[in-house]
Amino acid sequence: MLDRSILDEVLDAALKRGGDFADVFVEERQSTMISLEDGRVERVQSGIDKGAGIRVLSGESAAYAYTNDLSKEGLLRAAETAARAVAGGSATEAALLGEPERAGAAGLEAVPLEEKVAAVVAADKAARAVDPAVRQVMAGYGDLAQRVTIANSEGVFVEEERFRLRFSVNVVAADGPVIQTGFEAWGSTAGFEGAFSERPPEEMARVAARRATALLKAEPAPAGKMAVVLAAEAGGTMVHEACGHGLEADLVQKGLSVYGGRKGQPVASELVTVIDDATLRGKYGSYFFDDEGVRARPVVLIEDGRLRDFLYDRKTARKGRQESNGHGRRESYQHKPIPRMANTYIASGKTPPEEIIREAKKGFLVKKMGGGQVNTTNGDFVFEVAEGYLIEDGDVGPLVRGATLTGNGPEVLKKVALVGRDLGFTIGTCGKDGQGVPVSDAQPTLLVPELIVGGTGKT
Repeated sequence: MLDRSILDEVLDAALKRGGDFADVFVEERQSTMISLEDGRVERVQSGIDKGAGIRVLSGESAAYAYTNDLSKEGLLRAAETAARAVAGGSATEAALLGEPERAGAAGLEAVPLEEKVAAVVAADKAARAVDPAVRQVMAGYGDLAQRVTIANSEGVFVEEERFRLRFSVNVVAADGPVIQTGFEAWGSTAGFEGAFSERPPEEMARVAARRATALLKAEPAPAGKMAVVLAAEAGGTMVHEACGHGLEADLVQKGLSVYGGRKGQPVASELVTVIDDATLRGKYGSYFFDDEGVRARPVVLIEDGRLRDFLYDRKTARKGRQESNGHGRRESYQHKPIPRMANTYIASGKTPPEEIIREAKKGFLVKKMGGGQVNTTNGDFVFEVAEGYLIEDGDVGPLVRGATLTGNGPEVLKKVALVGRDLGFTIGTCGKDGQGVPVSDAQPTLLVPELIVGGTGKT
């Protein structure tokens, strides 16, 4: 998007007042958002945004400036602003840039707006056809086509095209005074056709509607300590929220992680291996390069129960005398990069899922997680359960509603007794430091012998 010679000048300008590292992140994004409610398309939004962020590092100090003026003069003004903020050292020169490394994703082909609108309309019709108890359907479509150029004073120069699509359906069902909801969402980097061939809008809508209507007849969940089976369909909410953030290097270095100073030590069951892999094909959190121009690669965080690594960006890697492992991410050119998860998952094991349920004998099966709260400093959590069943005599029993899970993430990982040979993904937008980035997370079916289940039903 920018001439190489201009980037060379901008990097030199960023370093002229001191600093030992500078980088430029240039972005052009085109987005579409469509929402449907009450059987009508309520909103269609599309837009284009362009801009650049320029960062200067001096030891552990950092300055960041951004602009939507991509002229040479505009970029040099932003570079001067960042340079002044870390002034004090002698000027250094940036390495001259060579030819850029390039990577591209599927999906940047033109898709008519009518096809995108048709997806939310089809979801509405499919959900309402499930049951007369369906009262309301809300469907949302969003996509982002993003082109980025990243260059730094060490000679890194990359260009990447990215495409992400997200689709969600929320269904409200009612039976007299009883109201229940069902939610289903999917996201992909595999392009429009690729995403919807894997999860058609109609299928997501039917899943959400069946969940909502089934919950109308469900009894309240019992409360107490019991064996809990987390099905693969529940996705990796547990590992993301209760474990993943504590493995991000900035929180570790600030003393805000329970995993600080524990590399090489047992932190989970020997059956548990946790990986973050931004290279997974088509997943919502995937990319070829992170937002600092570091090529993505799989990172084993916990291996056979032992802590092996953290998620680093360039700044935390410098502080920890490490190499960045490709997890410097930002929401847009208006945000500085920080360590973030991408696609985080517990690796599959060897046990058939049905055998895990039999082994639990009596307890609680979680098939869909809801929202919750987590203390990232110590891993304590409370999660809502969107779809859960009692386990009776080793079989899946009745659906119950209103359940919560309460516990401590690291302690839950230590208790895992069986790991299934399956793997199920969920998606989300992960918030941190005022930024949101797309992620996915996953887990196989897991048996936790004892966990606190909250509910109002009889035990």
